[in-house]
Formats: sequence, C-alpha cells, structure tokens
Amino acid sequence: METEFQDGKAEVIEAWYMDDSQEDQRLPHHREPKEFIPLEKLSELGIVSWRLYPDNWENDENLNKIREARNYSYMDICDVCPEKLPKYETKIKNFFEEHLHTDEEIRYCLEGSGYFDVRDQNDQWIRVAVKKGGMIVLPAGMYHRFTLDSNNYIKVLPES
Repeated sequence: METEFQDGKAEVIEAWYMDDSQEDQRLPHHREPKEFIPLEKLSELGIVSWRLYPDNWENDENLNKIREARNYSYMDICDVCPEKLPKYETKIKNFFEEHLHTDEEIRYCLEGSGYFDVRDQNDQWIRVAVKKGGMIVLPAGMYHRFTLDSNNYIKVLPES
C-alpha cells in the first residue's frame, strides 16, 4: 500500500533541512543554500505518504483502501486557523512543542497547508511541507512538531 498513490506526490509534499533561525515558525526556514530532501529519504525514516484527491474524500476509494490496509477506524476533521480553533494561540504553540506519540500520527490535508518538522537519524530538523491532497503518516516514537505556514490555515483529517 505504501507504494500506491504516488503520482503527483511531489506537488503536495516537499521536504528540506531547516536552518537554526528563531524567526517566525511559519516561515519556510530553508538553509542557505537550500537542502531539499528526496521523498525517498522520508520513507527511510519511516514516514509514509500519498497523493490523494480531497475534493470528494468521503467517497474516495483510494482513501478507503489505505484505511482498510492500515486498520484505521476513526477519523475526524480539524480546522487549524485563528477563526475556527478555540484557544488558537495556545494550541498552535503546543503543536510546535517537540513531542512524540506511542501510535502513528496520521494527517490528510483536505485544504490549506502546513509544516510537520521531524528529526532525522542525526538529530537534524527536516521540514515537511504538506499541501491539499497530501497524506502523511509519522511512525510511533518519532519526535516531531507541527505549525501552520504563512497562509495560517489547514484543514486536516486525523485518522487512527
């Protein structure tokens, strides 16, 4: 299942090594020169990703195939933006605190965009930009954090 639904994935998921700047977390934080990472490297870190078509996600057979193959049984919709998320400022700061989960973290971007930052095997931060149509799964036990980009909006479908 991990190798299916890859066409166009680079249009909705992109990754690069981050700089050490303390500027606004919503900025891209590219190193100079920029160090993009092939999506295959994310796979080596245990991150699984797909390109899906979210405009009709409720009836998407590809999403259903992924859910069935990976035994996902729960989903919810989460709008992350100042207008729709109660206690937005507090929550966005909490999302950006480095943490890990004992289960996979599954996010399917239905609208908008954002960044998932993960650590590689050398403890360097990799920024993974996810746009509408990108679905990523971070493995259990992977240190990560999340932030919006400068568009200040993402609508995601968390799964479990």
